[in-house]
Amino acid sequence: MTNAYPDLPPPPPLLTTPAAKGEASSPPSLAAPGQRLEQTPSTRPREADARTLDQAEVDRFGAMAESWWDPEGAFKPLHQIGPARLAFIRDTLTGHFSSPANAAPPRSSGATALRPLAGLSVIDVGCGGGLIAEPLARMGARVTAIDPAPDTITAARQHADDQGLTIDYRACASETMVAEGATFDAVVCLEVIEHVEDPAAFVAMLTPLVRPGGLLVMSTINRTLRAYALAIIGAEYVLRWLPAGTHRWDRFVTPDELRRYGFEAGLRPKREAGLTYDPLADRWRVSDDCAVNYILALQRPATTLDEPEHAP
Repeated sequence: MTNAYPDLPPPPPLLTTPAAKGEASSPPSLAAPGQRLEQTPSTRPREADARTLDQAEVDRFGAMAESWWDPEGAFKPLHQIGPARLAFIRDTLTGHFSSPANAAPPRSSGATALRPLAGLSVIDVGCGGGLIAEPLARMGARVTAIDPAPDTITAARQHADDQGLTIDYRACASETMVAEGATFDAVVCLEVIEHVEDPAAFVAMLTPLVRPGGLLVMSTINRTLRAYALAIIGAEYVLRWLPAGTHRWDRFVTPDELRRYGFEAGLRPKREAGLTYDPLADRWRVSDDCAVNYILALQRPATTLDEPEHAP
């Protein structure tokens, strides 16, 4: 019998399968309550460098620049999951910045039901064709959107212009914005971290872009056997929602790991949720199931007194 999927990746090693949300894991040693975690080489935030950018990944997505806004094309899954991701972002940002401790008047003024993010500055890191940047702009945010693939930015800018939207698109890496000293109320980075070589260094590099009191929102895929079965085997080889080879299981990041990377960079967890596909309704929704897709908000403390004392 011939193999219908000759390029199917090998199954992941069971012994390295991490826990989903709510299951036990083995994090590094934690400080006791009230004590600050000692900064050892393994826990000290790492400097950002070439490990935060995989040029092969950039080139691969850049080659598909003209497909971003085709709802039936290579990025169909991102079109489908978009409303659920945006619902999480909208609710998290509006809830967070409505607090007097986090609001920054007059940035948070002028919000309405149709423009709930009015006055907030947001950067979309790894924006692709603008599938998230455009809705954020429609919700009133002042949006900067960056991607290292010039062809992708050209396509994104053209589409935004056609829609009459003002978005500051830039073809650059995140390090460029950090070097400029730019800060934002919220940094949004969706389905990117699983494509970088060093996720801990990537989170550490993004953190300076978050102004004190602001949020970093990231979504990605958990490194579980269910994620391997659904996000790789199912989505890439059976349903053909994505080109084969789009994802590597060993680069998936667990919620525990992402929270840890945030802690090492000086961030603390704000909110976490799963993104679950409902095949009967043919839509994605925000849920408590983080075993495959999930989204996580991390807060940069407003003052040094608010910095996390120990890992979550």
